[in-house]
Amino acid sequence: MRRLGTRERAPASISELIPGFTPENELESRVVQSPELLEGLAWGRPRPGHPEGPVAAHVADLLERLERMNEPPERRSMLRFIILVHDAFKNKVQEWRPRTGENHHATRARRFAERFTDDERLLTTIECHDRPYGIWRKWKRTGKLDEERLEQFIDRLPDPDLFMDFVELDGSTEGKKPEPIAWFRDELRKRRPAG
Repeated sequence: MRRLGTRERAPASISELIPGFTPENELESRVVQSPELLEGLAWGRPRPGHPEGPVAAHVADLLERLERMNEPPERRSMLRFIILVHDAFKNKVQEWRPRTGENHHATRARRFAERFTDDERLLTTIECHDRPYGIWRKWKRTGKLDEERLEQFIDRLPDPDLFMDFVELDGSTEGKKPEPIAWFRDELRKRRPAG
């Protein structure tokens, strides 16, 4: 297992990692009590895509950005839960193994989230939040878009709007490329026009 970034011990509470954080509902209250979540939020050093370092710094940034948005209360609660969990299990990825399936941080995050909710909209968003970037990156590397993979992925989304809201929010932070997000937004519109 990897070390906790610059910390010597796991944090005792979410407020050690995200000063001023207050749970807004019972689900948040339960999830932020998990030592596993706290350990994962404490993990990290500056790296490509995350120059802020620890996962908690990224989560704090996303929570601040969400505060400035005018989301309806239910959507806001859903996004807050996704924000808290989505990257918190990067510390559990085994570096010597391929980062796929059960060894992908997002799959590990989904398994954790399943202990707190069975809402497939939340679980799929957590599990698949990096998928558009992966499909885009492969397309740019090979010059051929995997249409079947993209279509299967889009078909799997129970709430494409929630997914897109989160991907755009997550991708709005420093160190993230805007091109994959714009590409996916356009693909989603073409393949699932509003009706």
